[in-house]
Amino acid sequence: MADDWTEKYRPQSLNDIVGNPSAAATMRQWAEQWNRGAPPKRALVLMGTPGIGKTSSAEALARDMGWGIVEMNASDQRTGEAIRNVALRASYFNTFDDDGNFMSVKDGGMKLVVLDEADSLFGNADRGAMPVINELIKCARQPVILIVNDFYELSRKSSAVKTETVQISFRKPTASAVQNVLAKICRAEGVDIDPLAISKIAENANGDLRAAIRDLESLAYGYGSVTSEDASVLTGRVVRKDMYALMDAVFRKKDPQLAFHTYNEVDEDPGTVALWMEENIPYECHSTGDLVRCCERLSRADVYLGRIMKRQNYGFMSYARDMMTSGIPEALHSKKVTCDRFRFPQYLMKMSRSKSSRSLRRSLCQKLGYLTHNSGSRIQNDCYDFYRTMAMSDPEFRVMLVRDAGLEPEELGFLIDQKMDSKQVKQAFEEAFPKEEKEPKKTSPRKKASKKEQGLDFAVPEKKEEPAAKTQTSVGKTVPDPEVRGPSEKAVTDDKGSMKADDASAKTTPAPPKKTQKSLFDF
Repeated sequence: MADDWTEKYRPQSLNDIVGNPSAAATMRQWAEQWNRGAPPKRALVLMGTPGIGKTSSAEALARDMGWGIVEMNASDQRTGEAIRNVALRASYFNTFDDDGNFMSVKDGGMKLVVLDEADSLFGNADRGAMPVINELIKCARQPVILIVNDFYELSRKSSAVKTETVQISFRKPTASAVQNVLAKICRAEGVDIDPLAISKIAENANGDLRAAIRDLESLAYGYGSVTSEDASVLTGRVVRKDMYALMDAVFRKKDPQLAFHTYNEVDEDPGTVALWMEENIPYECHSTGDLVRCCERLSRADVYLGRIMKRQNYGFMSYARDMMTSGIPEALHSKKVTCDRFRFPQYLMKMSRSKSSRSLRRSLCQKLGYLTHNSGSRIQNDCYDFYRTMAMSDPEFRVMLVRDAGLEPEELGFLIDQKMDSKQVKQAFEEAFPKEEKEPKKTSPRKKASKKEQGLDFAVPEKKEEPAAKTQTSVGKTVPDPEVRGPSEKAVTDDKGSMKADDASAKTTPAPPKKTQKSLFDF
């Protein structure tokens, strides 16, 4: 009994999976499509609560198909670079052996890429992982399986997971199925156990087969022979539920007490729960009266939530909770029940898609506010449309904003509704920050040949020039003597006695005015 029983008795084939025969059949059908080439949906998502056999099913599928397996779980580093180096390379380049050497498909067969706990990607530890996962499920050349406990959490981060994958839901095995597995293990290990103890262990596990096996192993190690009194020391486990379980209790089962307890087991804030209710009420109400009553309950709950935010009086929280959990099921008088899947709130989806644009607009307004000595919120609420209109119509205004406000290309493109590499954006940055003109290359002066080299080494008398005569004007200025000037020049004396040159070359045109850059206050 030295080995861990959960590993020792792990299912070796899909036929050994307990409680999910339909899920195992769907997995086998998807895997057989790879024998004819890559299927349209190359990734499989196994979703369900922990301990019900998702990872064991993926490994059993690889054994049944004769595939190798490359697995990354939560204990591994799962940044974008790490997933690209391991999982993405494995899915692109045929396959590789267990030592990391790449092999051809003929030599090594297929490799199953398993990403366990794919919904647990948070913070800097897993930064850049989701874009690589999206590429993995779209372009993989090898079968890929994503294992998640909360599919809702994964779909919030990537919409491609919904459209580009095959989703298989694993259900909790029944208590009788868990009892059969525990009894089989006891016979194999020679453990003397009371049937009532097996029943208590199975009920306490609440469908978690892995937890039931570990409880049995701990009792067998501690007591040797296990009685029902020994099994009574086990305490119940706290299991967190998702929003789909709460929606099912409210709209399908219409049980106020069950909805109340499920709400306490859901790890979501009341505002998010209200959004789920708002999204699904129109589809779950089958009469006008039900719709009116449900909307009244939800509206009253929203009033209490608003008072909590304004007054910081959290005593209203219980009233808001009761209106959403107990009030809405009691408002549903129609016995008709729909079978459609509950809808994710559109508001959260739109806010997720616009997160980058909202962050860009906030940064842009902060820079404009710093330039104009205003707050970013005032720029966003009162002046943003003015700046947008001016920037779209006036190129000089764009140049000024880039130079004085320090806008980035993506910020200017967002302001004028253009891409960051568009012609208008590039031109504005070129004019705001002109490139310095390149200095001409300095060429060495040509060495003048000597007279000896030119054959002119004979003596030539040099002509000495006499200095030009100077005359004194009436105001004490010296001007050249008229007799010394050239034939085209004439001396002109004005009324004050000064003389001017009449030559056309002396006339100089005025320099053009220097172009000055405008600031915000020039517009």
